[in-house]
Amino acid sequence: MAGIDIKVVSSILEEAGREVIMPAFSRTVHSHSKDDGSIVTETDLACQRFIESKLSQHYPAIAMLGEEMDEQEQRALLTSENKQLWCLDPLDGTTNFATNLPAIAISLALIEDGMPVLACIHDPVSGETFTAEAGNGAFLNHHPIRAFGQCQLADSVGFIDYKRLSPSIATDLAGKQRYRSQRNIGSCALEWAWLAAGRAQFIIHGGEKIWDFAAGSLIAAEAGCTVGSFTGAPLFPARHLSSSVLASASKALHSQLCTLLETASIEK
Repeated sequence: MAGIDIKVVSSILEEAGREVIMPAFSRTVHSHSKDDGSIVTETDLACQRFIESKLSQHYPAIAMLGEEMDEQEQRALLTSENKQLWCLDPLDGTTNFATNLPAIAISLALIEDGMPVLACIHDPVSGETFTAEAGNGAFLNHHPIRAFGQCQLADSVGFIDYKRLSPSIATDLAGKQRYRSQRNIGSCALEWAWLAAGRAQFIIHGGEKIWDFAAGSLIAAEAGCTVGSFTGAPLFPARHLSSSVLASASKALHSQLCTLLETASIEK
């Protein structure tokens, strides 16, 4: 990570928010569906081009793995021998953006030797920028943040994406509600950032892409969260483009959530 300035990186994302995303927000948006059923807009593509161009000016030797790339190229980059790799979601929450729902973010991580070592998530609507460097804590607009870990499952609020859970687990979680409440805001990056800032206590997601969790998982971990997959495996080094995600604001809460998932009814 030597030579990478988190202030430079965050300023690039903030500039992309001001210059690319916000001028197009709340206007008529033309989108088309990708092979996985998600949508993409010209703003997604323009923001990725903008950020990639800016980063290459400062750090030309670091390759880019972006959401708006060919899947074959993404897989090749993920399994390559690149020592350093940017991982970018240029507009997380594209459906929100296309419907004028103000819950969107830009998410960028630097992966070094297979592990995220630097992360930045910028919310261009609120102006909030979440950052982290491995071993140095997590920050919101340069102020330290810490997850709210002193919470029992029954008192907790979680981000749960039912759409990507198996029917049996989704039914169990919804029908036997052991937590206070759940939300799904349509932006994985913001959910990670808000977990780190103490605005919720856990995340359950059946399948996030690496660009959804690369930055957010580091920010959450640096804020004191416990992070992994449903099986308890670490998210990095990543072997696949997607993974289930289980994150919580404390080890005790994480243990309760693991038990909850383990005892969920199994689909016959």
